[in-house]
Amino acid sequence: MSDIPQRMRGVYLPGDSTAVVRDVEVPEPGPGELLVRVGASGICGSDIGYIYRGYKGHRGEEGAAYRGVVAGHEPAGTVVAAGPQTRRFGAGDRVLAYHIVGCGVCHNCRGGWMISCTGATRAAYGWQRDGGHADYILVDERTAIALPDELSFVDGALIACGFGTAYEGLHRLGVTGADDVVVVGLGPVGLAAAMIARGMGARRVIGIEPSAVRRGWADGLDLFDATAHPDDATEAVAQATSGVGAQAVIDCSGSRAGRSTAIESAAEWGRVSLVGEGGTLETEVSDALLHKQLTLYASWVTSVQGMERITADLVRWGLRPEAVVSDRFDLDRADDAYRLAAGESRGKVVLIPGYRAHD
Repeated sequence: MSDIPQRMRGVYLPGDSTAVVRDVEVPEPGPGELLVRVGASGICGSDIGYIYRGYKGHRGEEGAAYRGVVAGHEPAGTVVAAGPQTRRFGAGDRVLAYHIVGCGVCHNCRGGWMISCTGATRAAYGWQRDGGHADYILVDERTAIALPDELSFVDGALIACGFGTAYEGLHRLGVTGADDVVVVGLGPVGLAAAMIARGMGARRVIGIEPSAVRRGWADGLDLFDATAHPDDATEAVAQATSGVGAQAVIDCSGSRAGRSTAIESAAEWGRVSLVGEGGTLETEVSDALLHKQLTLYASWVTSVQGMERITADLVRWGLRPEAVVSDRFDLDRADDAYRLAAGESRGKVVLIPGYRAHD
């Protein structure tokens, strides 16, 4: 590791709506670990809701979910050193990281669902172990996923959470070319859902979003056949689907109002996927659900295998997640990046070590 610096920058979230850059040691990889030079690290909505504004915990866990580590759970970069007992990746390999390191032996981990690990050692990058908002990150090799040359580090960072989440939600719906798809909530995950729905062959994609800024950004991405404010959702969906409604609907808003819109937008025998964190679900049952014969799905991110599949599928479809990124910042401007992401950003906000605005 002679050509690797001893010190690096790391971004921390004090929980008071600020982001702080600190000078820290570059870690050394232990058994089964990779040292990755970060090429890009995304800012996720859960970082904003559970860490940036104030520390929150998850149900069933004691204390705050964030343990004062380097933030960021959406990293991609290049392996620069491999610890002992690594078997697949080595220096020079391009990787992204599935953002949970599970125990590896519980039922969920053995199926690739480290997000749902029930073991005591479960740790998420940027939450309980150092994450990707740094110049370097230690990645457990079990969580590393090969990043094809056709995809950039920014593409990889987006796959590492948001695109994986959207992919799983749509995969469970079984989207095909026979489906019209409604996406509720056009934040980064909603934009990911639209792009993936296109890749899956959806007949039409309709986006619902209250923010005029986000609707404007979405309209420029060539992903939607139509976008509308929630107040106009019923008319917009009816017009796009000849009054039938959408066969497949995915809610990415995480809000009670958004979920109600999703259910209302579904056709008879439709399928609705819930992937947005937080909030509540409140609905009339008979007319809204039973009489329409709806099927509801709820999914939490995806599996390691699912993240590998979406990576390969994006290459096969010729799609680039980077298209939904509206703003890029160097690590030194992490506070500006988080303020924008927590405010009214147009699309995805990403940290890129060494990024210059004219790059």
